[in-house]
Amino acid sequence: MEVLTAGSNADLLIEQSVVFNPNVVVIADVNQYDKVQSALDPLDIKVYTGDAIGEVVSMEQIDIVLTALVGYAGLLPTINAIKAGKDIALANKETLVVAGDIVTALAKEHGVNIYPVDSEHSAIFQCLIGEFHNPVEKLILTASGGPFRGQNEEFLKSVKKSDALKHPNWDMGAKVTIDSATLMNKGLEVIEATWLFGIPAEKIEVLVHPQSIIHSMVQFEDGSIKAQLGLPDMKLPIQFALSYPRRLKSDFPRMNFADYPQLTFEQPDVQTFRNLALAYEALNRGGNVPCILNAANEIAVSEFLKERIGFLEMSDVVETCLSKIPYITSPCYEDYVETDKETRIKAIEIIS
Repeated sequence: MEVLTAGSNADLLIEQSVVFNPNVVVIADVNQYDKVQSALDPLDIKVYTGDAIGEVVSMEQIDIVLTALVGYAGLLPTINAIKAGKDIALANKETLVVAGDIVTALAKEHGVNIYPVDSEHSAIFQCLIGEFHNPVEKLILTASGGPFRGQNEEFLKSVKKSDALKHPNWDMGAKVTIDSATLMNKGLEVIEATWLFGIPAEKIEVLVHPQSIIHSMVQFEDGSIKAQLGLPDMKLPIQFALSYPRRLKSDFPRMNFADYPQLTFEQPDVQTFRNLALAYEALNRGGNVPCILNAANEIAVSEFLKERIGFLEMSDVVETCLSKIPYITSPCYEDYVETDKETRIKAIEIIS
């Protein structure tokens, strides 16, 4: 391992560095630099901070970059890694949500592979292996439904942060967990799937599957459907992205079908959980609109986690920003940067 990075979790970065002994680590939070530096200095590990992550991804020794930064922050490092000819294991869906046109074009230009890490996109990728010559009729992204599946708008008015952070199946960070509860995570995944697999919005269906055993499916033009199944554990899709095309032997827990005698499915409630519909709207409008969607959502989630707005107000913030920020049909990278900045300012104004 050449490089390990972290945002502000210095303790975990130090712990992992001791185990894996990378040549370089980057702690984005400059206030944590001294702590990390002093802890790793005896191990002769180089420590950088701030925006250095955008540069270290270009190091000659690196073969593949696992991009797992949360949110918009993952865009520039991913672009830099692609320009340096590094294959990408993509766990940062916002990179393709914000600037999928630029990222995929750069990957093609530099001969770079993008391997999906999200469990849903990994499932689709696995289902498509050996099928690339067969036209796809539909992608089916499964969703757990989050902790509030089946609840109505009246119930959601009183939801607290602690309630929304209790995901029924997955152990994820706070931002992704809240996105799962609002169904925004699934909306972002729909946009990501469009860019990863070249499938338009009208051919991508979201299906609520509370058990989270079927991670996603592909339906072909002959009507047959392929699905990828497994326990809700991110270790397998991460390993598959890093080892493709090989399947490495693992000691991960195995699924026993007898433990899951019923696998159920239902349509998502897009009237109550409006974020999924807003994501489809952003995808269909194109241009810089998905970037607006993402930036507004990042601010809304942050403010909800600070308990400054309610659960349903997050969708209000996103919807208002979609109507207020100027539309750009064919944005360049600088347009995306400005759109992200402008949207965040507007979102804060709306909340204030």
